[in-house]
Amino acid sequence: MMAARKRKMLALSAAASKQTVSSNKHNKQTELKPEDSQTALKKQPTQCENAQSAEAERSCYFTKNEQQHRLGEDFFKQPCISLAKAFLGKVLVHRCADGTELRGRIVETEAYLGGEDKASHSAGGKRTERNTAMFMKPGTIYVYPIYGIYLCMNVSSEGEGAAVLLRSLEPLQGEAVMRQLRAARRKEGARQLKDKELCNGPSKLCQALNIPRCFDRRDLASDPEVWLENDPDTSPAKPQDIVSAPRIGIESHGEWAKKPWRFYLRGHPCVSVVNKEAERQTLSGNVINDLSPHAVKPDTGQHNVKRT
Repeated sequence: MMAARKRKMLALSAAASKQTVSSNKHNKQTELKPEDSQTALKKQPTQCENAQSAEAERSCYFTKNEQQHRLGEDFFKQPCISLAKAFLGKVLVHRCADGTELRGRIVETEAYLGGEDKASHSAGGKRTERNTAMFMKPGTIYVYPIYGIYLCMNVSSEGEGAAVLLRSLEPLQGEAVMRQLRAARRKEGARQLKDKELCNGPSKLCQALNIPRCFDRRDLASDPEVWLENDPDTSPAKPQDIVSAPRIGIESHGEWAKKPWRFYLRGHPCVSVVNKEAERQTLSGNVINDLSPHAVKPDTGQHNVKRT
């Protein structure tokens, strides 16, 4: 049954990708030339191989405009909590094998500090085959499975074993493809998802942007298929617009479950879970004492939100 569902998901993804490429408003920027299409088709079977030649391929994939907005390795060199907040408003992009680009604005994150953070996969400095990416250079992608069938995407930061979980996105480009990818993992006859429901959860955004397990350990600063970029239509968020709340799904970790290391944009419809009490505390400034001084740098207010 799982094999049949997987075949269905791949078929729907391929069909929706063709439709989106022909109608998307970013078509002129993302449409491949005939010779590039052949290159993309040849690359498809090796999508899950390590991107060892990413830098060499970069000039073939990115236009001057894309390189201008893409975030480089210096951006990721931040303490975990600072990076978790800096991600808000940034745009995650996955360029599929056929040239289709799926984009979503990050609106919710969680910081996992490693070390003494008992809720972290790297608590106590524990290194495993699965969490190796958490100990790699800042900007390394960490993709891991949950419940055996879903995936979550994280990005390493400064700090031994520290990483940021991407919790929710606002869909920006490729919604038709996203909807097909999400529908393929749901029961037949289920209602159609609203746009705000496409990426409002860590596993949901991996499904919607077609993030595979093989992206684990890739460099988000240089990979030709997945990257982060600034949104030219955003402006810095004020500190009171960023809500600090307890992380989700880690209730068994005692005091660490209460740490306000989940961050989201106040009032954004794509946030997975709204915490009214945390929003009141954030406005009053009562949460600042709960932030680890070793995992945060002075707040410059450089977090992006969509202009209204």
